[in-house]
Order: sequence, then structure tokens, then C-alpha cells
Amino acid sequence: MRALYLAIDGGNSKTDVVLGTADGDVLASVRGGTSSPHNIGLAGTVSVLDQLVETAREQAGLPDDEPIEVAAAYLAGADLPAEVAELQTALSAQAWARRIVVDNDCFALLRSGTSMPDAVTVVCGAGNNCVGRAADGRTARFVALGPISGDWGGGHDLADHTLRLAARGEDGRGRPTALSAAVAAHFDRPTVEAVSIALHVGEIDRDEIPHLSHLLFEVAASGDEVAGALITRQAEEILGQHRVAAGRLGLLDRPHALVLGGSVLRARHPQLHSQVLAGARRQAPPVEISVPEVPPITGAALLALDALGPTPPSVEAKLRAGLARPRTPIGSVSGLTAG
Repeated sequence: MRALYLAIDGGNSKTDVVLGTADGDVLASVRGGTSSPHNIGLAGTVSVLDQLVETAREQAGLPDDEPIEVAAAYLAGADLPAEVAELQTALSAQAWARRIVVDNDCFALLRSGTSMPDAVTVVCGAGNNCVGRAADGRTARFVALGPISGDWGGGHDLADHTLRLAARGEDGRGRPTALSAAVAAHFDRPTVEAVSIALHVGEIDRDEIPHLSHLLFEVAASGDEVAGALITRQAEEILGQHRVAAGRLGLLDRPHALVLGGSVLRARHPQLHSQVLAGARRQAPPVEISVPEVPPITGAALLALDALGPTPPSVEAKLRAGLARPRTPIGSVSGLTAG
């Protein structure tokens, strides 16, 4: 009988589920919205994932009595040991598979970018996070609870600071910057002051603010010093996370991988990317740096395969190729987009 696995990569904005075989075949791949318990609560997480798992089984044409050996769920919001344990208990109760593995979604990104046993990943998307692992099984991670645990960085912070710098540059409290005119034009307002008022009274939805992170990189590329300084601050944050995680594991002077992920780092903005690469090599000369081309669900699937036993290179290559190809959408199930 074939051995099957489920792989889950659950983020703050989307959730991917893959059902596959131990020999690297992908039988189903579906996508839904957020499954982070920080966003929708534990019950919401279980509900979203249960619907996606059911959809994956249907897409694969899996009989009701065909068992799945392991389900590997890597989720945003699984930050504290207590949160991981709570998710482990809740998801194990769903009986999707004979065995379930639960951990933070950063570990899926890490595995998608490298098979090296000594590795660190820094994720910089809407927010940011970092985890590391050593060959002896030790891990390094941050509490990652936002500002209350000292976190800064990611697209949302960059966007908020872009607006702040634009306002201060316009009214004289800060240094003059091209961000002021760019932000005003972005919102089709004559001034940043007008943008601030429109946001305050609800004429502009505050959900539009995160788009300013893209504007920041455009203005910085023109040579604006204020925009450039903010990008340098982001680079220093990324490097700080790598330095601390790698240092805790004793990897700074040893060969190890640094996997960079999330929308901000995946874009390889030259001004940010070059600073991160140069800084990482200064603080850890033996480091090998990569930005995965494959989605993080690939890492979750590889970790599921690893849980079944050693993953041969040929099987890993087959799986990576299978998940790199666009998959046929199957419509919408219970409000969850599949594709």
C-alpha cells in the first residue's frame, strides 16, 4: 500500500495544503485563507484546516478508508511552546493522519531553502520572524509576539514608517524627503497632511497603508537618503536576527545556510538585498545564502516526507518540480480558494 502524507503551510494571509505520496507524487494541492490562531482563534484554525484537508482528499480521489501516515502542519502563530502544544492537541483530535507534527511556519520556509542540517531562516513579509536549527537537533527562535517582545520589521512596519517620515519631512519636523510628494501622489491628495486627515476621518481605508512599502523601495532607488536610511534599518534588523540565532547555535564560524523568505526579501530589492548579503558574510563568513524560488509549502511537504523516513535526493527533486508547476484551480469550497 502506498504511504501518504499531508503537508500544511498556514500563514497570516493564506494557507496551502498538499497531499502526496512517499515517492514524491503530488496528488492534491489546495489553498485557503489565513489559518493563524492569532487571527481567527484556535477553533477557526481547526475549521479552516479541516475544510482544506477534506478538499485535498476529494481532489486526490482518496477513498474514505485510505489512511494517511503523517500530517505535518507548520503554522503562523505557533510561536510559544504552549501554543505549539495546544495546536498539536487540537489537530491530532481531527484524525487526519496516524501521526501529526506541528511547529512554526518558519521551519517550512527553512526546509524549502536548504537541506543543510545547520541553518537559519529570516522571514520578512508583512511582519518578520527568525528560527534556526543545528544538526544535533537544537533550535533557536524568538518569542515573536510583535512590539511587546521587541519585534520590528516587515512590510507593515516599513509602510507605517514611510508614512511617518513623509509627514515629518513635509511639515519640517524631519528631514526633507521625496517620500512626501510620493505618498501624497499615491493617495491622489495634494499633501501628506491631507492624506493623514483622510485616513483619520475614514476617507482612505487604513488597509491601504501597507502598500506604501513598495513606494519606499521606489523612492530609495532614486537616491533619497531618508528612504535609504529606513531600508538600512530593515537590513540591520534582518542581520541582527541571523546573528543572534546563529550565535545561539554556535554557527557563526561554521558553514551553515541562511534562507531568506517572505515577500520583502523574496523581491530582492537591490538596496536591501545587497546590504543583507554583505552583512551576513561579514558576521558569518562561512554562510551560504539562498532565497527559495519554491513556495514554503514545498518545505512543509519535504518535512512530512522526512517524518516518513530519509528522503532520497531523487524524491526531493521530484517533489520540488511538482510543486513548482502551476496547479489547476478547483474552484471555491466553503469560501476557501483552491489552486
